[in-house]
Amino acid sequence: MKLSVAYSPCPNDTFMFYGLAKKIVDIKDFEFEIRLHDIETLNRKAFDRTFKITKLSFHAWLLLKDRYRLLRCGAALGHGCGPLIVTRKEMDRSELSSCRIAVPGEYTTGNLLLSLWAPEARNRSFVPFNRIMDMVENGEADAGVIIHEGRFILPQRKLHCLVDLGDWWEKKTGCPTPLGCIAARRSLDDDVTGRFEDVLESSIHYALLNPEKTNNYVRSHAQELKNPVIHQHIQTYVNPFTLELGDEGHRAIAKLEELARAAGVIP
Repeated sequence: MKLSVAYSPCPNDTFMFYGLAKKIVDIKDFEFEIRLHDIETLNRKAFDRTFKITKLSFHAWLLLKDRYRLLRCGAALGHGCGPLIVTRKEMDRSELSSCRIAVPGEYTTGNLLLSLWAPEARNRSFVPFNRIMDMVENGEADAGVIIHEGRFILPQRKLHCLVDLGDWWEKKTGCPTPLGCIAARRSLDDDVTGRFEDVLESSIHYALLNPEKTNNYVRSHAQELKNPVIHQHIQTYVNPFTLELGDEGHRAIAKLEELARAAGVIP
């Protein structure tokens, strides 16, 4: 059976999909048509049901629950992994209402968390995540929400961290921060979805047991090519929740939905 499968070029995704993409693990009777796009492109394409299996921000998935079901594995969710709000100069949260804020996509979880933490921060520009720190440094934006490897290279930049939204979330809710997931079209048979989950789980296990085998594939797609950054990225975003969301993971997602609905961020 042919399945269109889409994920981002970020190291955590290419790491966990390596065994599947290269057919190193048993892919059963599937034939995969693989596409890589940045996370906001994936979010937007999901509204048109472009791919049968896709990576999504949890913000987007909450809006698409009627079209895509959440898979048990492949999620980016955990502790110490949330988005950061950075600024060119030190400022207070109260100043955000008059700031130009660069955000990595309307449907990213980073944008959702910004809305929960500072709903008054409405002057937002949605831009590719890898442009945000440059925009803040050169004055195109006063503040920015950084995701992915941004948290690891921030010390090399002349920027201030106004807030760690993941830290804020964890203190507020007691839950790990839910960022992204792998989802399957609801039109797929349960058996197909279940077998795909088994393949992906095997691919993640393979990568965890053979990380050195994934290096070339991961580096060929990474925005930041320095090995320590790639290693930190994978160590942070590929964790026990990636293999199995479990009760704690599902509680975190339910809390995100509860707060997003209460704030009017999602209907």
